[in-house]
Amino acid sequence: MIEVKNVIKRFGDFFALNGVNINVEKGSVYGLVGPNGAGKTTVIKCMAGIYRQDGGSVLIDGKPVYENAEIKSRVAYVSDDLYFFPGYSIKDSAAYYRGIYPNWSEERFEEIADVFKIDEKRAARRLSKGMQKQAAFWLGLSTQPDVMILDEPMDGLDPVMRRNVWNIMLAEVANRGMTVLVSSHNLRELEDVCDHVGIMNKGRIAIEKGLDEVKGNIHKVQTAFRDGLPDELRTSLDVLKHEKAGSVDMLIIRGDSGEITDKIRKYSPLLLDVVPLTLEEVFIYELGGMGYELEIIGQ
Repeated sequence: MIEVKNVIKRFGDFFALNGVNINVEKGSVYGLVGPNGAGKTTVIKCMAGIYRQDGGSVLIDGKPVYENAEIKSRVAYVSDDLYFFPGYSIKDSAAYYRGIYPNWSEERFEEIADVFKIDEKRAARRLSKGMQKQAAFWLGLSTQPDVMILDEPMDGLDPVMRRNVWNIMLAEVANRGMTVLVSSHNLRELEDVCDHVGIMNKGRIAIEKGLDEVKGNIHKVQTAFRDGLPDELRTSLDVLKHEKAGSVDMLIIRGDSGEITDKIRKYSPLLLDVVPLTLEEVFIYELGGMGYELEIIGQ
């Protein structure tokens, strides 16, 4: 559905994107995560057709996005930095959208108005940031897009409204096969909704996998031995982080959980417990392996 192939984007001598590859399947929810300055917003603006890449290609359904009105008419983009025409009410904005989006649905606009409960006669620029976000989703979803591209979309929304908006979008994914690409620092929220995750760092995609696969490759292990952790055991495991709390060794280990526990059991541990990692912890430890500075192993 969305294919980003070897994309390069420069700003002067600075390479914001340096060979980015992203593949988003139709009808999926793809989470794009990474530290500040990784290039997430830049690649999103290339996907939305705002930036023209300096190299590589950005395709939706096999067609280039940049300056392609037909493709853009099927894409809704909600950014962290919203723009509304001066003096336009939500009703005025809806009339504008109706004229440029062929799949605009007045019925859908009226239907989801009950979720947002914003007076459509109010000037959009005079709304709070949270209400502007709601208005952007209201208008974007009413275009019945094939693709929604979201950059920090829930910033400013209260927890109830965040859940309401996600419920609407996930229903669109399930019922119409809408594709969602979302970039957010709220990894706990992404963990609830994403099928696939791309971890971006220094202008490249470092890891791109299904969510279950990403979480299933790194494990937090708590173990204890009568005479301490055997050196030969530690060297036989791919240990990303090791801390000690009293007699308990806390290890972050990459690999198959069955193979890891089998190796540890050979040394007759007094304690062996494998604790599930959150997406946020996976993100921290994966980037730690790429030289991203870490302070602690997570509480």
